[in-house]
Amino acid sequence: MNAESPGAAIARLAATIDARAQADPDASWTARLLAKGPEKCAEKFGEEAIEAVIEAVRGDQDRLTSEAADVLYHLLVMCAARGVSLAGIEAELARREGQSGIAEKSARGT
Repeated sequence: MNAESPGAAIARLAATIDARAQADPDASWTARLLAKGPEKCAEKFGEEAIEAVIEAVRGDQDRLTSEAADVLYHLLVMCAARGVSLAGIEAELARREGQSGIAEKSARGT
């Protein structure tokens, strides 16, 4: 069993996405997605999110795990396409830490 934290794998993924942003789109799926622009990245994220929802409803844990990994990857690509970093997301999560989800949503007015 790997003793590394799950956050380390996500941080490495974000760093890989950042590095691949400068790669040749013919050689890198990430570069190809980013070259198509933020809208295409958002569309792909949405497709992957729907696939994850389907697997959650079906109850297949292995398929859901796979789709959830795809969702995390495409979320990070979509955010990178708009200049939002993993560090920024982590800072926002830290800001919300210890706060009730109900209170946090209420403060946003949603």
